[in-house]
Amino acid sequence: MTQTPNSLRIHIGIFGRTNSGKSSLLNALTNQNFSIVSDEAGTTTDPVNKTMEIRGVGPVLFTDTAGFEDKTVLSEKRLEKAVDVLNRIDIVLLVFSADESDEFTDFENENAFWFSKIMESKKPYIPVITKVDKISEEKLKSVKMRIDSFAKKPSVGVSSLKKSGIENLIEKIRQIADKMPCVSFTENICKTGDLVLLVMPQDIQAPKGRLILPQVHVLRELLDKKCIVVSCTADGMQQTLNSLKTVPSLIIVDSQVFEHAYSLKPKESLLTSFSVLMAASKGNIQLFKEGAFAISKLNSSSRVLIAEACTHIPQEEDIGRVKIPRMLQNTVPNIQIDFVRGTDFPKNLNDANGQPLYDLIIHCGACMFNRPYMLHRQELAKAANIPMTNYGLAIAALKGILDKIALP
Repeated sequence: MTQTPNSLRIHIGIFGRTNSGKSSLLNALTNQNFSIVSDEAGTTTDPVNKTMEIRGVGPVLFTDTAGFEDKTVLSEKRLEKAVDVLNRIDIVLLVFSADESDEFTDFENENAFWFSKIMESKKPYIPVITKVDKISEEKLKSVKMRIDSFAKKPSVGVSSLKKSGIENLIEKIRQIADKMPCVSFTENICKTGDLVLLVMPQDIQAPKGRLILPQVHVLRELLDKKCIVVSCTADGMQQTLNSLKTVPSLIIVDSQVFEHAYSLKPKESLLTSFSVLMAASKGNIQLFKEGAFAISKLNSSSRVLIAEACTHIPQEEDIGRVKIPRMLQNTVPNIQIDFVRGTDFPKNLNDANGQPLYDLIIHCGACMFNRPYMLHRQELAKAANIPMTNYGLAIAALKGILDKIALP
């Protein structure tokens, strides 16, 4: 059975002080002894991920983070990783320990930093009180009152050891998931019953025997929308069009064959690419489009950052590391191009004087990232006053057909 990619799961982060019971909570939620549990502070170092299916929610990814009060020599780096987790998740579980919460001499201040971070992120959160089996009901009432006041909403009490309260917590997660917006990345460009042609390359970069993730993602949405889907490779596009009795309402191609597809497409057909649709699925498509127009303003002294979500071994004629740089250099000789991959995105996009480090950021389709993480990167670029676009829109701009492609 094919597993749902992490980028298509709801991401749930578990945050709290050291020894607050985060790892035990993860084990209880997943019903597995997945995370190491110990009374020793700092047992959880790097974030720990665990996937599962929740009935009524679907596929999720839980991430257990290092404790707030990590006193080890690596605490600063672990803090950075925890902040990175916060940037990419959909739902926060903010964990407090019942057996010590009422004894904290400075409880509010010790949790204030992370609570402010969570509030700034505007992510939905659930306060969770663990180890409720270790104190009396009377004491638990005062603990809950204090935590609810601090967290500004009612908490959920659980005992990871006895598995009590877990179903209640899962129901809270389910309620939040039900309210999360469902992003349709083919909105406004096709509807139920439309004939859609997918022009899908099977080149050296496509895994043998499999479709690449953007193709799978788009195909699933079209089938859910009850569109009529026909597929072919780029060299068979004309033959496929000739064989169809109906003109496709929409043609979706690999961005690298935009020019070829545009020359062949019927006048009535809209044209877009898998990369453009991924941009709409993962981020703010209007910001990406605005960023693409910045390509016309580049000059020989400009500096561009190309960001890839995945860390694959580059193949010959790699789109992000070879083809787009070549197109940029052919358009603007001597332009400076930097690269980042995976999660190695600059934390600061301005120099010491507050000036933007780059004139443009070109991002991949981000099929390996979820929507919150891509939106976070767009916000970082916007705050630094740097236009940001994605591969598909950048290629369309470089080929001079940006105004001719359909956007959701």
